[in-house]
Amino acid sequence: MNPPIILPPRLFDEDRRINLCHLHDTFQGLAGLASKRLKESCGIDIPITAGMWGGSYLIAGSDGRARTNVVRLYSIVNLPQNTALDEKELFEQLMEIYHQNFRTAFGKFGLDLVDPRWGEPVPYSNRLRPTTTLQMWDASRRVKFVRAFFVWNTATWEESIIYDAIRNVRQLKENLDINHRPAKKASDELKFLLQDVLIIYFTLRPALTPDFAEHAEPIVQDLLARFLRGLHDPEEIEEQYHRVFANALVYGYEEALEGPYRRDGLNIFKVEDWPVEKINWVPGELKKTLAPYLRETFSRFRLNLEKEKKPPPA
Repeated sequence: MNPPIILPPRLFDEDRRINLCHLHDTFQGLAGLASKRLKESCGIDIPITAGMWGGSYLIAGSDGRARTNVVRLYSIVNLPQNTALDEKELFEQLMEIYHQNFRTAFGKFGLDLVDPRWGEPVPYSNRLRPTTTLQMWDASRRVKFVRAFFVWNTATWEESIIYDAIRNVRQLKENLDINHRPAKKASDELKFLLQDVLIIYFTLRPALTPDFAEHAEPIVQDLLARFLRGLHDPEEIEEQYHRVFANALVYGYEEALEGPYRRDGLNIFKVEDWPVEKINWVPGELKKTLAPYLRETFSRFRLNLEKEKKPPPA
C-alpha cells in the first residue's frame, strides 16, 4: 500500500523567501498525485518520480530556507518508457493533470499559475525520446514561472539530477566556449547564465577534480557573495561573465562528467545519440560520489525543520 500523499502546508516564510525543502517535497508529492489520478481516470499504474531542479538548495540555510530571492521554480520529472504514456492522447492527459495539480497546489501558496504550455523538446536531450517541458507563468508575480522537465526513464531524483547536468553543461557551454568570442547578451540573460554556473558547480562539487576545485572555488565563492548581496549592476554582471568565461569553468564541469561516462562507453558530447535505455543512467562512480551528497542535503533540512517544531525544554 502506497503512503498517503501529503503536500507541505506552506512554501514561503514571513519574509516571502521560499523554503526549498518544502518546494522539493511539493514537487515529489505532485508526482505521486499525478500517478494516482492517472490510475483513477485510466486504470493504469505508472510510477512517476520528481523533485526540484536547480542547485539553490545546495546553498540554502540549515532548514532549507533560500538565501536569495528564488523566482523561477523548476522540477525534474521522471517518466517510465514503454507504457501507455507512449500514446499521444494519454501523454496529453498527463500534461492536463500536471498543470491542474500545479495550479491547485501552488494556488494554496498564493501563486496564480496560468497559460500552460507543454511539449517543446529540450536541446541536448535524446533525439528519439527528448526531454520536454511544461511551463506556467505566475499572474500574481510572486515568482516568474514554474517549469517541469519531463525525462523519459525511471530513475531516482538524484540520478536524474546528475544525468541532466550533462544537458545543462552542454547548454552553458554555448556561451562559455573559449574557442568563440564572449557572447553579447542582455544583462538579465547573462545573470541567468551566471546562476547556472553556480548551480552546476555546487551540484557537481564532490566530483570535481581537486586541481579544478582549487582553481574555481574563489571565483565561485566571489560570484555567490555578489548574488547574495544583490547582483543588479549591468557592468558588474558583464564583468563576472567575462571572468567566468576567461577562467574556463565549464571545462572543469565537463571533466567531472566526461571521464566516468567515457569509462562506461558513453560520450557526453553525443548524448543526443545515446540508446534510449541510457536516459537518466549514471555511472557507478558518479552515483557513489554525488547521490548521497544530493539526497542527504534534504535529509538534513527535514531534520532541522523537525527540531524547529519541538518546543524548547521547560
